[in-house]
Amino acid sequence: MNTFYKPLSDRVPDTQYQDRVKHILAHGEMIKETPQGVGALTCFGTLAPMVFDPRNGIPMLTERSMETFWRKPIGEIFGMINGETTIDGLESYGCKGFWSPYRGKGTVLGLAPDDLGPGSYGAAFHDFPVPRPWWKFWAPKTLNQFEQLLDQIRQYPSLRTHLVTPWIPFYTACGPNRKVQIAPCHGWVHVRVINGRLHLLMSQRSGDFPLGVPNNMLQYAALHLAICQMTGFKPGNYIHYIADVHIYENQIEKMKELAERKPRPFPILRLDPSVTNLFDFRTEHFNIEEYDPCPAMKIPYSP
Repeated sequence: MNTFYKPLSDRVPDTQYQDRVKHILAHGEMIKETPQGVGALTCFGTLAPMVFDPRNGIPMLTERSMETFWRKPIGEIFGMINGETTIDGLESYGCKGFWSPYRGKGTVLGLAPDDLGPGSYGAAFHDFPVPRPWWKFWAPKTLNQFEQLLDQIRQYPSLRTHLVTPWIPFYTACGPNRKVQIAPCHGWVHVRVINGRLHLLMSQRSGDFPLGVPNNMLQYAALHLAICQMTGFKPGNYIHYIADVHIYENQIEKMKELAERKPRPFPILRLDPSVTNLFDFRTEHFNIEEYDPCPAMKIPYSP
């Protein structure tokens, strides 16, 4: 499964991320009122999907270095699919610092200081609430969506309905029933098997393009390869679509600088072939090789 990559000399530098940075800078509309209190250049529905062929490498930014923290987003996604709904729980998977700014903020929603809520990613992915009539009291109360996804791919690979959602409407909507600190931004997963190759499309409702999106690109590309390893299919394309994409005002100058840098070939991501259960993956089961990025760049964060 780790042998599908082209050699470094044949991998072509990918400009898709940088092209979309330029699009947002040129065509984004400035919205002054945002939940973060910082204005944002915004595009809604106009950004073309990024389509990555994993044979050309893993979509890990080369316009700026992610070398010191690339394991964090991978740890985060596997914490989420394992059902973690607390900050400490996610940090135990190796994504320390990502969720620290939100510690205690959920108390206004009636949540414990460490709790991200029953509408968070971990709850939706691993314990999606299943409605049931009273007379079926023995039926399961929750659904592990990724477990079901794997079972369905193995049994009926040709189906067009291999889907996962991070959205639990009665917890993630605004109003008195809201029980989630951060409404899920990513994680609408659609898998399609065509001629022996497994393609994964991840739709994202909202994305901080300078900071959040690069992490999301990497973590779902890693999840894609892990699903391929679990099901035995060759990796097809990883497709990343974002509906509402933004660059905050305090990030614009850095993005202008990034837009002028020259992308380099993507690195490759190695997965430990001994892992046979999707939910057993941890950060130590992944390794990046042949990564030669431009220098690191400190970009302001707007929580």
